[in-house]
Amino acid sequence: MCGIAGTYRWPDGKAVTDRLTAVLAHRGPDAAGRYGHPAGDGEVQLGHRRLSIIDLSETGAQPMVSGGLALTYNGELYNAPELRAELEAAGVRFRGTSDTEVLLEAWRRWGTDCLPRLRGMFAFAVFDERTGELTLARDQLGIKPLFLLRRGGGLVFSSELKALAAVTGGKLEVDHGALVASLLYYWVPDSRCAYREAEKLPPGTWLRLRPDGREERGRYWSLKEVAAEGRERALAGEVPDLAAVVEESTRRHLMSDVPVATFLSGGLDSSYLTALAARDRPGISAYTIGFRAEDARFEAMPDDLRYARQVAARFGVDLHEIEIAPDVLDLLPRMTYHLDEPIGDPAAINTYLICSAAREAGVKVMLSGMGADELFAGYRKHLANVLALRYQRVPRPLRRGLSTAVDRLPVASARRGYRSVRFAKRFLSFADLPEETAFRRSYTMYDREELLALLHPDLAGTVDDVLTEHADVYEDNDLDDFVNRMCLGDARMFLPGLNLAYTDRSSMAASTEVRVPYVDVEVVRAAFALPGDRKIAGRQGKAVLKEAAASVLPREIVYRPKGLFSAPLRAWMSRDLAPLVREVVQDGELVRAGLLRREALRRMVAEDAAGQRDFSKHLWHVLTLEYWYRGAASGSGAPPGPPPSVTA
Repeated sequence: MCGIAGTYRWPDGKAVTDRLTAVLAHRGPDAAGRYGHPAGDGEVQLGHRRLSIIDLSETGAQPMVSGGLALTYNGELYNAPELRAELEAAGVRFRGTSDTEVLLEAWRRWGTDCLPRLRGMFAFAVFDERTGELTLARDQLGIKPLFLLRRGGGLVFSSELKALAAVTGGKLEVDHGALVASLLYYWVPDSRCAYREAEKLPPGTWLRLRPDGREERGRYWSLKEVAAEGRERALAGEVPDLAAVVEESTRRHLMSDVPVATFLSGGLDSSYLTALAARDRPGISAYTIGFRAEDARFEAMPDDLRYARQVAARFGVDLHEIEIAPDVLDLLPRMTYHLDEPIGDPAAINTYLICSAAREAGVKVMLSGMGADELFAGYRKHLANVLALRYQRVPRPLRRGLSTAVDRLPVASARRGYRSVRFAKRFLSFADLPEETAFRRSYTMYDREELLALLHPDLAGTVDDVLTEHADVYEDNDLDDFVNRMCLGDARMFLPGLNLAYTDRSSMAASTEVRVPYVDVEVVRAAFALPGDRKIAGRQGKAVLKEAAASVLPREIVYRPKGLFSAPLRAWMSRDLAPLVREVVQDGELVRAGLLRREALRRMVAEDAAGQRDFSKHLWHVLTLEYWYRGAASGSGAPPGPPPSVTA
């Protein structure tokens, strides 16, 4: 895992590439390298920061140059041994044991045709000295990021957006559409970018630049097509052996020349992976989190630690427990900087702190259960949307009466929050809506009218654009299975836009590689070959994955209530962050710039404080957006600090 960057026909490309890789130093503290070569009337520069995982010797150093090809690559190929064997059989002689060299030789032999054959996570740039062409590529599911920026006939690219912002002197213009989208979702969809000039290379695609200024794009993998193929497999009666597929993926993801550990929340996904990993790596380490007792009580959070301890004891895992009692006033601006774009999920802090603790213990690689909920319908929103279809059959007068009664209930008292009331209010906010609208509303922050009330009137058209984009993506399929339509929507939007994005940035900020065995092309193929009634059975979400895990894990772990990889936001907002919330609402940059309406924010704060509504997540994201916007406006390229009048 590494940080990659470079320029193509860009002014002062050598100095720019050095600056890019300096900003990315946290992604690769073990080594740095740069390559340069003429490219028509310009030049190409490739930069690299290395986090040594496989082949720790110099034969794995990058940029890797061989036989007229130069490669800078970020990622891991889990089928590198098979590709190596095939290439060796064709006469290729390898100098070292890195997957980087396998990728370089696969490209030499097959070009872009090698991309569908790659199984792993990756973003890379390869330059052909003979043709003067630079090609960029990104993995099938968007696990690894790749940002790029064009000016004139030139291009600059990087693993992180902050590096592009730094080398352009803070002169990039904020895309207000991306900010509106982030308010709706609390993250920026992968199809958008927080700066207007910048873009993200879409998952499963490649981009080729030629010295004459022409460019070519290609798509080599499509989730929509995989889902359609899965439906045909299901109709033909082909039932994948999910347990075997997940076990094989986990085994491949353990490939490393340095220590590997796991996240272990005590929930199904991480427990299953940890148990499988412990078979191959007896005594493997795992890391879990807990919260301050008073915060956990106030948030009514489940006691996940006891489940994590139970799994660790059963499978001989070396468990490390970390109490999350962060100085959030200090961590919030730092995390906002590292996340690149305004992402309001506090789980990013958990990931960063876990990875930091693991790194201090000498662990460079972690396995995460990310992706299982999206692919196998494990979130509460999935079950809630299925239940909403049944709820709509209840007579309308009864529904109106229930909604009125629940609306009057408080979500918190002075001492504790009421999770069941929060869930009921959330459910009733979308239970009567049409399918796509209900699904969107089940996991977004605002409905259309609430968002319009929060934003400047000039952004009304942007709100409709963002809502239309969601509908277009969600409806872009021929699936006749409601549950799999939700899973496909999540795999195309929610997974790359939020979970994979914050996991990459948070872990790499701690110089740690996180691998996601569920987000594997073979697991994805198996997931969409399973009908929705195998994923949600009765009131049981992720049913088919639980069946697979039951052969390994005790039933108490498999069928326990779903845990939360989140944070005690209500406690933080009412205590640690209350002064900052007041400051941002009263005189923040977003309010002063006219993007957000002060009175709308004040109403949210008042209703949250009175326990009428739970706006803790909304207000947390306003803080993350405020810090991101302040950093973008300053162009300093450094983490922004809190307002001068706010003290911890």
